Amino acid sequence: MIDKPYEVIVIGSGATGGMAALTMAKAGVRVLVIEKGPELEINQANGTVPCNMIRRLIGITTGSYQKQPQHPGFWKSNPLLYANKKTNPYTHPPKAPFIWTQGNQVGGRSLTWGGITLRLSNEDFEASKEKEYTLEWPISYKDLESHYSEIENFLKIYGNKDDLNQLPNGKYIGKLPFTKSEETFAYNIKERLNIPFIHSRGFGYNKDKTKWPKYSSLGSTLKEASRLGKVEVLSDHIVDKLVLTKDRKAAKSVIVVNQKNGQRSELESKLIILCSSTIQTIRILLSSEESNNSNGLIDPSHLLGKNLMDHISTCRFFTVPIEKNLNDCSNKNNNYPLTGAGSFFIPIGRDQSTNNNFVGGYGIWGGIDRFEPPEVLKKYKDTKTGFLIGHGEVLPNNKNAVSLSESTDQYDISIPHISIVWRENEKRMVTEMNRMIELIINSGNGKIIQASEILNIPFAKQILNKSVATKNEAPPPGYYIHEVGGAPMGNNKENSVLDNWNRLWECSNVLVVDGACWPTSSWQSPTLTMMAITKRACEKAIIEFKV
Repeated sequence: MIDKPYEVIVIGSGATGGMAALTMAKAGVRVLVIEKGPELEINQANGTVPCNMIRRLIGITTGSYQKQPQHPGFWKSNPLLYANKKTNPYTHPPKAPFIWTQGNQVGGRSLTWGGITLRLSNEDFEASKEKEYTLEWPISYKDLESHYSEIENFLKIYGNKDDLNQLPNGKYIGKLPFTKSEETFAYNIKERLNIPFIHSRGFGYNKDKTKWPKYSSLGSTLKEASRLGKVEVLSDHIVDKLVLTKDRKAAKSVIVVNQKNGQRSELESKLIILCSSTIQTIRILLSSEESNNSNGLIDPSHLLGKNLMDHISTCRFFTVPIEKNLNDCSNKNNNYPLTGAGSFFIPIGRDQSTNNNFVGGYGIWGGIDRFEPPEVLKKYKDTKTGFLIGHGEVLPNNKNAVSLSESTDQYDISIPHISIVWRENEKRMVTEMNRMIELIINSGNGKIIQASEILNIPFAKQILNKSVATKNEAPPPGYYIHEVGGAPMGNNKENSVLDNWNRLWECSNVLVVDGACWPTSSWQSPTLTMMAITKRACEKAIIEFKV
């Protein structure tokens, strides 16, 4: 047990919470990590295939899992890692659905992270200065470059140095091979289309199920932070709000609720770091803000909760023929795992030279022969199955916001009300992504199929036909689980909630380092950049607060 008082409180134990804890622990700082959910043993987190399926079916039929089944990861992981809506409620407008995926356990959503690690480029930071954007990044690529490299070295990331302006090179331990079908597909695309086709960047397959995967905080950052002997984790406690000093220039403590007995307590700290995921962080800040608290936080910008963003996405499944010249072994299902690095990427970026009717960038993630069903269940024989998922940037918009609902949860804590819709700019981007995806599939000698046609099983078709991912229009916000914004960084207090070191303008011992701090969404998978922002802000705080 670490002696109190804690020098730093970190709220959240996922990707950014683990990085904050590690950065502080390496500096010899005593850290308390507060996690809303329980601390699971690894066998509990993994579950077993039959038990996980039973949990899914029970959760769906009882209504505990309503939106979660829309996400593919729900069918791959233990459903216990996807918080059910009954005990973790939120609201949204009736005609503006939002799929909020929460991971309430030690390790957070890092336990179900897909593990793709893409850097933002300098053009992503600079683009925010264009007239179409209402918010600007106060930092550049150079501010994060060394942090990216240190994190990649620590995590042992796979990838290839492709020398692309829209996707900077990282520090990689090598690339994972394409499948034979992907190799042929890549050759055809490079021959027929002038677009980049690269090995995806990220983590490989976690073969040892007795160990936490490296992409999770429990298998990397939080693990190392705990080894240093400076970190304690307080699980099953939900943070209600921050408590400020009388002059409201600093936070002195947090109010937490023990979820096992409902008891409230106050924990003091010199520095508080919010890492609880975008929407939870906004909820905590709104609950602590002066309009909801007599001695609460001051937000000169009045932007807190506004400009919520997520990546807009679209998906197509397809088949490619098995080549005649492949040997018999290659014709069979080789069980290539689909991972962050075991896949491919087509990073279009912001350079849409063929289409200029929208603002922003996008990328396309894909794989072939990575989830091949048994031959006896396949509708299309002598083929390999592939997918392409496009995900694109969403511009900040004041009307897309998180606020506090009039309803409260079982602990009398206000629940978030999430209101976000796709605008015309995003819809035009989806049209272009669909056009490009279809062009790529046709150029790669592929044939587009409906998701319901992958398996020749009637009940599977009924389930897949209801999936939002199989529709022609984009799935609703939240589906891609890349939500950012709501407490943006900036260069002045009139136009941002945080300064360029992630500190609240009027309460500088509170850092916000998860996705809530993003002024724009860019198009890349955000987790690696969130971790780099966290590391940078924490290293500055160690000097500033002399913790």
